[in-house]
Amino acid sequence: MQDTSTTPLTSEQATTAMDAVLELLARIGAKSDDIPPLINEPTAVLGILLVILAIVFRTSSSAAPGLRRFYSIVPALLLCYFIPGMLGTLNLVGDPSGNLYYVTSRYLLPACLVLLTIAIDLPGIVRLGPKLIIIFLAATAGVVIGGPLAVLAVSAISPDTVGGEVWRGLATVAGSWIGGGANQTAMKEIFLPGKDLFSAMIAVDVIVANIWMAALLFMAGNSRAIDRKMGADRAALDTLLKRVEQLDTGTRRIPNSTDLMMILAVAFAVVGISRLLGDALSGYFATHTSWGETFSLTSTFFWLIVLSTTFGVSLSFIPRVRGLEQVGASQVATVFLYLLVAVIGLKMDLFSIFRNPGYFLVGLIWIGIQAVMVLGTTWLLKAPIFFAAVGSQANIGGAASAPVVAAAFNPRLAPVGVLLAVLGYALGTYAAWLCAQLMRISSTG
Repeated sequence: MQDTSTTPLTSEQATTAMDAVLELLARIGAKSDDIPPLINEPTAVLGILLVILAIVFRTSSSAAPGLRRFYSIVPALLLCYFIPGMLGTLNLVGDPSGNLYYVTSRYLLPACLVLLTIAIDLPGIVRLGPKLIIIFLAATAGVVIGGPLAVLAVSAISPDTVGGEVWRGLATVAGSWIGGGANQTAMKEIFLPGKDLFSAMIAVDVIVANIWMAALLFMAGNSRAIDRKMGADRAALDTLLKRVEQLDTGTRRIPNSTDLMMILAVAFAVVGISRLLGDALSGYFATHTSWGETFSLTSTFFWLIVLSTTFGVSLSFIPRVRGLEQVGASQVATVFLYLLVAVIGLKMDLFSIFRNPGYFLVGLIWIGIQAVMVLGTTWLLKAPIFFAAVGSQANIGGAASAPVVAAAFNPRLAPVGVLLAVLGYALGTYAAWLCAQLMRISSTG
């Protein structure tokens, strides 16, 4: 009879196996430059993200009662964001080089905006009324007021946490949360926080903002129920959505290869032109003006987003281009959008909370105050929760993620997020500077 007993591991084999286990454990939850994610090759990471998206899409469209109940509570978009986020937090999958994020944010995001805006209903957006702007400004005020209040709250518990020069680092978070990366860079150059402090604030910015974005995506998946409970007046928004849906009635057809090639050609031709013009314009304002940076006019990304959106709106007046929506332009845009969401999710690092708990406490209180102001204003105005979500994210996330949140309600609403994010760029430097001064005063008593 054959001996099937297990052969004991040799001492060398046991040591090798233990080293492998320890290396895996060291990688998990240890996001740093010294320990890269277990899987970080961009091609492999892209494949993993697409498989995750495919599984979520497949299960969310299933007729199985259990899955239908699950997705009635948890939006599919939230899973597309959260699952990569968990993989990134555990340091199993990541994009340490930033190549995937660069491609999705600089190529797919503007292409997505072009495809979503070629069939835009501008008159319908205008008819959304002044409530949207009021709620957006409430979100801005929430960041400006929330910063110093959060500093005061934490200083009552742990004065050392927010003492000294910490307010300089918090100023960069204020810049990021009122406009985005360009405004954050402006605050960094103005207030000059130390390298270690700035790195810690980047972690606060990313993780707290992503937690809030996850909450907004949850609201998007349950918007009608939330609006009913809040007694919101959805008339203008529902009218816009109905007009969007009627565009497809009786005209949609299955796309062929020529249609898909035309969709991609239009999208990326506009992105290419926008990038070339953006490089020229940002260079011009950087060289010939002293005030260009104040308005983010020296940022190539700013011009890329603004020009892509502007060209997309302009093309919507050409019937032949507008007709691309009937062969799936918005569906292609949705694929780009969901991939961007998944890549953004990889940037999450929940464990960083434990490395700088005091700073994160400031951030959580800060975002909480902003949330109260935004949701309170929305409730008082009886406005749809969409206004709160896109108004808040246009501040907190800027042009990179405001369209994502807007599109979670309906892909055709993404341009609303872009328009508000551009307004955030304009207000960001001034409002963030004011917030920084208030935090300085709060931290020094």
